[in-house]
Amino acid sequence: MTITTDLSGKTALVTGASSGIGAGVARALAANGAKVVLNYPDESQERPVAEVLGSIEAAGGEGVALLADVSSEKQVLTMFEQIQAQGWGLHILVNNAGVAHSSPVELMEVADFDRLMGIHVRGTFLCTRSALPIFYEQNWGRVINTASQLAYIGAPGFSHYTAAKGAILSFTRSLALEIGDRSITANCVAPGATMTPILEGVPDEVLEAIRGNIPAGRLAEVEDIVGSYVFLASEAAAHYRGQCLSPNGGDAFL
Repeated sequence: MTITTDLSGKTALVTGASSGIGAGVARALAANGAKVVLNYPDESQERPVAEVLGSIEAAGGEGVALLADVSSEKQVLTMFEQIQAQGWGLHILVNNAGVAHSSPVELMEVADFDRLMGIHVRGTFLCTRSALPIFYEQNWGRVINTASQLAYIGAPGFSHYTAAKGAILSFTRSLALEIGDRSITANCVAPGATMTPILEGVPDEVLEAIRGNIPAGRLAEVEDIVGSYVFLASEAAAHYRGQCLSPNGGDAFL
């Protein structure tokens, strides 16, 4: 990650921050001076999120880890109460929490469809809804949502995932229109295939097929992705509204 900006005095909430892109974004925002609230979904992620927080603190940054399933209204409301009680304020919201699951449509369980939609779409809505009053009061804020290039090009076996990411894109655009006259922005990052734990269950032959379609010839590393988030959090991105940045190695032209 080479892009730098001054985020001192700002606090960022990053959902799904215990691993993958969320962890990378949290580290990058902290490295640029922001205090970081690292959200994680359940007890199974306590050790990974502690490691991320430890690395931030070892580098001289400040952060706190908060447990909340972002698909739960009650847990999101409690998390925002905890954020307010922390006394750091909130200036940047990165809606990044997500899961992946593969299934043909005719074999897909309703529970899998609902779980994925709940975390991606409902979670983005719930966290944004709680953050906006804070942003409105200070007339400054950044909403950065994680979509995917698959929202544009689709993927067999991932219809619910691509639908969820498409919904996040549409939500972001409508939100940007609602808040356009304020010093608050809403934008998306739509990463291409990235080497994170979310790909652990994907068969090697599928990964090879994905790699073969990327002009850059490789899947992204987290470091290839996080600069887009840092930019959108910065003052340099103040005129970006309802936009989608897609670091994807040429896999899709948006």
